[in-house]
Amino acid sequence: MDKLEIEGGTGLRGKVTISGAKNAALPVMAASILTPGEHYIYNIPILRDITTMGKLLAHMGMGYHLENEEVILQSNKITSTEAPYDFVKTMRASVLVLGPMLARMGEAKVSLPGGCAIGARPINLHIMGLEKMGAQINLTEGYIHARARKLKGASICFDIPTVTGTENLMMAATLAEGETLLENAACEPEVVDLANALKSMGAKIEGAGTNTITITGVTSLNPLKYTIVADRIETGTFMIAAAITGGDVVINRCRPEQSDALINKMREAGVDITVHKDSLTVRGPERIQSIDIKTAPYPGFPTDMQAQFMALMSIADGSSLITESIFENRFMHVAEIRRMGATIRVEGSTATVRGVKNLVGAPVMATDLRASASLVLAGLAAKGKTIIDRVYHIDRGYEKIEEKLQGLGSRIRRIR
Repeated sequence: MDKLEIEGGTGLRGKVTISGAKNAALPVMAASILTPGEHYIYNIPILRDITTMGKLLAHMGMGYHLENEEVILQSNKITSTEAPYDFVKTMRASVLVLGPMLARMGEAKVSLPGGCAIGARPINLHIMGLEKMGAQINLTEGYIHARARKLKGASICFDIPTVTGTENLMMAATLAEGETLLENAACEPEVVDLANALKSMGAKIEGAGTNTITITGVTSLNPLKYTIVADRIETGTFMIAAAITGGDVVINRCRPEQSDALINKMREAGVDITVHKDSLTVRGPERIQSIDIKTAPYPGFPTDMQAQFMALMSIADGSSLITESIFENRFMHVAEIRRMGATIRVEGSTATVRGVKNLVGAPVMATDLRASASLVLAGLAAKGKTIIDRVYHIDRGYEKIEEKLQGLGSRIRRIR
């Protein structure tokens, strides 16, 4: 099992290029199920989750080839409508095949999802929406078995915003009869990117990026040729890497307007950030100032940046309150950062972080994707050597992270 070894204390300097967004690429790959043909998707990050989705689509009978940030999917023939447990258990996004498979084939059998153990992420809202569109759904032996001769447009209001639920139903609705209205829909940039990809195929979608999305069903769609948006979470992680090390980093090929909440909070903490059209320049201060954050659905502070921001606050002047309002079990990184000398107290959904002068390198263990990123950041700032175990988590969401950090002067290496 691979590990990362970091000799901390070096200020990062230079330029880094952001990869395509994993959380945008996965639903766009699933959208290729909707219509026969050859699909070309560009700016694909080379990640474990992408490979898992490709293997799942290949299991269903589709052709799959990934090379040089481009994936080619051949969907002329679907030979299986099942997404087995062996695929889905490692990646929750596998559930995104449910909507498009049901819309095209009239049937789908998908294992209940797995992924990071950061709390309950039920898919009851996916099921509720598909049932309103006329699907018959049975839950048996850990599988969702859905059938529908033809999906019908419906008015669907989510109890809470759900990104994958919005994406699944939006894909299903593209081929449904009539109009589908999604209310209290997720507004995340990845939802907008999927809507743009679907519209490039000929889908009729209005309102993506707001909490009300209208989809008018069409009889057929065209194959995909689409470029994936830059990863805003990778962007944010490198922003904090620059700040936590007192560095000076130019972050290229990103979408700054998608990181407004993080940029504002980092500026409050004393970080110098210059925003350009498709890049950011981030300069860390001598000392970070403590500030409070509370995670919220987009455009609020992203839950996927909470762990990384906690690493930053662990060396800030003063105390900060970090409140997690999205997932109930997303403080698993706290125990590991404490091993490096951080002073953090958790009560319910709020962590109180009292900044220390320095973190100290230690052996630590990654527990989920974003937790692993927070440990890398803590290791970059710490005095001495940090060894991070179970880095397969980070390989699910960050493309060549050690190579990108090495390019900025970090003393980091992978131990195989």
